[in-house]
Amino acid sequence: MDYTVVKWVHILSSTLLFGTGIGSAFYMLFVSLKAEPKAVAILVRYVVRADWLFTAPTVILQPLSGFYLAHLAGFPMTSKWIVVSSALFGVAVVAWLPVVWMQIRMRDLAQQAVEQDRPLPKRYWRYLELWSLLGMVAFFALVAIFWLMVGKPA
Repeated sequence: MDYTVVKWVHILSSTLLFGTGIGSAFYMLFVSLKAEPKAVAILVRYVVRADWLFTAPTVILQPLSGFYLAHLAGFPMTSKWIVVSSALFGVAVVAWLPVVWMQIRMRDLAQQAVEQDRPLPKRYWRYLELWSLLGMVAFFALVAIFWLMVGKPA
């Protein structure tokens, strides 16, 4: 593939990864704080879908396209910015994996609350706290990766 095409795919997939994450976080947090089980159940169902449709493919595509770009550009894989970016990407993925699991549980808890005509259970709120914390870890890791990709510091 041509360098420009691979770079376009890399930038597009990073935009989808970051945009899906920040959009999902914004809506899920604010809808959850309303504590309306029906709205939460609907939203979390879509957040789970968005992760499978957008986040999961980009988590795979980002390192593949990134390493291929570095190869095409002639950057040594031992370049500090590549090593640190790779480590930060690993941190983001390690933070994201339990988030996916929690989102599925949160979806189910919200749906159960709707079916039982009850408020969201305490477990939902515990998951939301941890989900938010892990989301912040992934967010800041990705922001740092963007800086490293643009600046390529020695």
